[in-house]
Amino acid sequence: MGKKTKTAISPTRSENYPEWYQQVVRAAELAETSAVRGCMVIKPWGYALWENIKLGLDGMFKATGHVNAYFPLFIPKSFLEKEAEHVEGFAKECAVVTHHRLEVGPEGGLVPAGELEEPLVVRPTSETIIGATYAKWVQSYRDLPILINQWANVVRWEMRTRLFLRTAEFLWQEGHTVHETKAEALEETRKMLDIYETFAESYMAMPVLVGEKTEGERFPGAVSTLCIEAMMQDGKALQAGTSHFLGQNFAKASEIQYQSREGRNEYAWTTSWGVSTRLIGGMIMTHADDDGMVMPPRLAPQHIVLLPMIRDEADRDALMSYVQEIADALRLMKVFDRLIEVVVDDRDLKQGEKGWSWVKKGIPIRAEIGKRELDEQTVFMARRDTGKKESMSRELFLSDMTKRLESIQVDMLERAKAFRTAHSEEIDSMEAFRSFFTKKDQNHPEVQGGFAWSHWCDGAACEEKISKDLAVTIRLIPFNRGASGSGSCVVCGSASVGRVVFAKSY
Repeated sequence: MGKKTKTAISPTRSENYPEWYQQVVRAAELAETSAVRGCMVIKPWGYALWENIKLGLDGMFKATGHVNAYFPLFIPKSFLEKEAEHVEGFAKECAVVTHHRLEVGPEGGLVPAGELEEPLVVRPTSETIIGATYAKWVQSYRDLPILINQWANVVRWEMRTRLFLRTAEFLWQEGHTVHETKAEALEETRKMLDIYETFAESYMAMPVLVGEKTEGERFPGAVSTLCIEAMMQDGKALQAGTSHFLGQNFAKASEIQYQSREGRNEYAWTTSWGVSTRLIGGMIMTHADDDGMVMPPRLAPQHIVLLPMIRDEADRDALMSYVQEIADALRLMKVFDRLIEVVVDDRDLKQGEKGWSWVKKGIPIRAEIGKRELDEQTVFMARRDTGKKESMSRELFLSDMTKRLESIQVDMLERAKAFRTAHSEEIDSMEAFRSFFTKKDQNHPEVQGGFAWSHWCDGAACEEKISKDLAVTIRLIPFNRGASGSGSCVVCGSASVGRVVFAKSY
């Protein structure tokens, strides 16, 4: 029996995937649990990653004519009650404020006092409060379209939480738009989904499938929900972003009406769309390995760390001068329309400890520079994504850096695509379907299936049976579903117009 390879993260993915995930988050210094149940503290390295996500998406939103605004955190309970399906979908997750102050109680502790006339719900999503505002803003077709996004926090009182993936409070963006026609709203819904798809693949190096949710998986109150779905390294799907065509449901609930070109009062057509800090969880489970996080260069808080290897204090000044020259040269370069960001780690720590801290953080490139490198005018470099290490001249290190970082970005996406392909199958029998999603070894959490492309009769009963029996759901209905050809439902054998994507999910 061979000696077990030592890894920075314990347990490994194959030993305990859920715990591995938690340990990666901690080891990479992305976030930690808070004193407040179900909430997280996003640490500087994790928040810098979120800031880069925000920056990329915000630019894409603004390039398509959207602007940012901010709306209240608190929503009157009566607002949620206006849209019956919506309130039913979120009622169990709502945090509610019922009093407006604290007073000293008879036993000396603080007790709630000053009961509110109407309870306020802490924002689980903003369709209703934004809808009430839009109802005041919209009078005529000339006021349309309204294309607004907000960056905000959200509270959904989750019982079972996991850092970034599901927390009681999380950060997100939510777009809310109002349109004159159904066609314009439908175009907006698809346009924003396309932005999410582009961002996931081009920035996060995370390949996604796009399509529409089934009626049972739709956003509460929406006419249709479009989504991007990514495959994680355990074979489960992650819903990474959604775009909702709300029809006139919320416009009617909020009385968003406009005078048409013909002089008639008409209800507007609305959309909403959003992604959250869940994207960070998706990046971790797409790219991280048993040594920690692996950052795609386009979003990494820092691109390169330079590690001075000072073994003799007599060499310090000359060595640090050499390191600084390299850092200064790198900082003049650009990659992905961003100045290359470099950190010089001269902390008073053991060299091995410093190096491993950056491995676990997932910085794309790390370079060790000691007396030998100074004398030979070289750099000893390691790529985080492949682990490849090599010594090269200072000139080559600098001249090829932009291409090297671009290559890492491309390679990470291709590896993730290859993994998804390897764990996707067309399945036509219930026996094969059940086998695909059944653990082969109960003691080891190996990849549990992946994406099953199977026929479905469009019946809710078959969808519910699969979910109940195997904890598998329909992740999406592809837009080009018909291209897969007709067949028989994998559950009941009835006619199917095309395949849909089944998977276990987060």
